[in-house]
Amino acid sequence: MPIETIRGESFNIEIDGPADAPVLMLSNSLGTNLSMWDPQIPEWSKHFRVVRYDSRGHGKSTAPDRPYSISELGSDAIAIMDHLGLDKVHWCGLSKGGMVGQWLATHARKRLNRVVLANTGSRMGPPELWNGRIRNVRANGMAAIVQQTLERWFSPGFRERDKDTIAKVSEMLAATPALGYAGCCAAIRDMDQREAIASVTNPVLVIVGKVDPATPPAAGKLMAETIHGADLVELDAAHLSNLEQPEAFGKAVLDFLNG
Repeated sequence: MPIETIRGESFNIEIDGPADAPVLMLSNSLGTNLSMWDPQIPEWSKHFRVVRYDSRGHGKSTAPDRPYSISELGSDAIAIMDHLGLDKVHWCGLSKGGMVGQWLATHARKRLNRVVLANTGSRMGPPELWNGRIRNVRANGMAAIVQQTLERWFSPGFRERDKDTIAKVSEMLAATPALGYAGCCAAIRDMDQREAIASVTNPVLVIVGKVDPATPPAAGKLMAETIHGADLVELDAAHLSNLEQPEAFGKAVLDFLNG
């Protein structure tokens, strides 16, 4: 669909799958866009009406030059649901998208059915790390962080054997608006949802990458222990596990959503 104007701001949204199917909403990681979900769309769209969007600060969506907050990113998701006339959705978010999912599950739980929180955390300190990234991209652009980011996002073996995916993600990262990236870094820097997620009542699946240095397995396991009844799946992957293990990731999500 074309870029939509929502609350006076532009959001890039794509929809796949039958109009009468249950809705699955996808939220991208920091530094990517909605195309990060491309490997899962063919199979997921057989079962769901899949709604994905470029997060604020990313892709073709609005990217104002100011700090954002997790609550603002969550409110964006609710505004998109309202704009599309969606009362309830399943949610799948990876990294930053999982942080938004946590906020929704604690502040707007009635708008969600089942929730997938992949390669994410409830607190991502220290602040100095995020302040350094903000200064770097504002001064030097996204090119300054591409290589080090790819090394965090993918295991060494995957970087060697799937150079096509690495090239696509590299281009995606480099094309992310630097000011939007910085705004989202501020949102992650200021976030602390460690206590709030204990109140989550939706069915939750936590996915972790066994060799993820960005959101280590321990962070995901702690989330799964904090959220009552949450399921946990571990994949042989680093941070962008849906790209490093697309089939296993896709199956884990479908099994959970259809459970």
